[in-house]
Amino acid sequence: MHGLIEEVSGDIVIRIDRRGFIIHASGNIAELGFDFSAALLLPHITDLAQPDHAASLGEHVGAVLSGAARPGWIEFPLASFGSADGAEAASAQERRWYAISLRPMHDAANPSGAPDGALCLMRSVQRLRLLEGELYNRTVTDPLTGLANRQAFCASLRRHLAGGGGQIVAIFAVDGMRALLLRYGQRTADEILWGFAKFLETMALPGHEVAQLDGERFGVLLPEMTLRIAREWAEDAVQTFAGLAAPAQTAHRPRTPQLSASAGLARVECTVDWTLREAELGLVLARAGGGKQVAIAGHRRAA
Repeated sequence: MHGLIEEVSGDIVIRIDRRGFIIHASGNIAELGFDFSAALLLPHITDLAQPDHAASLGEHVGAVLSGAARPGWIEFPLASFGSADGAEAASAQERRWYAISLRPMHDAANPSGAPDGALCLMRSVQRLRLLEGELYNRTVTDPLTGLANRQAFCASLRRHLAGGGGQIVAIFAVDGMRALLLRYGQRTADEILWGFAKFLETMALPGHEVAQLDGERFGVLLPEMTLRIAREWAEDAVQTFAGLAAPAQTAHRPRTPQLSASAGLARVECTVDWTLREAELGLVLARAGGGKQVAIAGHRRAA
């Protein structure tokens, strides 16, 4: 039966005793890098999992064998076999994920009726994990710029608010983006947005979070900064962008768009909506002053 299951489904078949020690494994367990035949002592089922998941796997197996939990699947990253210390920790990107399902086996000669062990089916769920990760990344990433999207940025703001808030958020936008779109077309507009996104990533300091909030606005979360220092950083970003864009304006390239950006700042407090609204008001003030400026709602001066 073991051979038939192994051949048909590709699952690894494992037999464990009532304490969770492996007493039999199908031959394809060698694909994991584990040589069962060379083991001097009976390995435990938890030896198959990375150390940070071994306890949860052991609890699940123990609960199933004791009847406290219903049989079902549990996922875990596979332990790294063959390393010098026998317990090397793979990174999240390198981990191989497997799932295991247990079915208690009862010995008719045992009057207590307690399971004598369990038959386990183990299969790779790595591809499913990768697909889930890809789908998740698509839900929180802007497809054009590769930055976090508004959903991910708002989630980050909520986490900071839960921790007390006080950080600074900046909202940037390329000035006159709507006019640029109408004059030069969607392809050029996309190139401008992509370029500005990469520029903000370059200007961002370690710990800053950059996201694209919508078609033309970008958010930057500035932790561990006072409002004054955050404003100086935003002003430097605005002036640097204008300086980088200026050399493109030549007589030989009359259709090159004249680019500048503006920004609004606000403190992260109250709610996510309130924080973004205040930063948006700052952006409106900056643009009302002619663009290429930084403003804070409630502050009259715009640099």
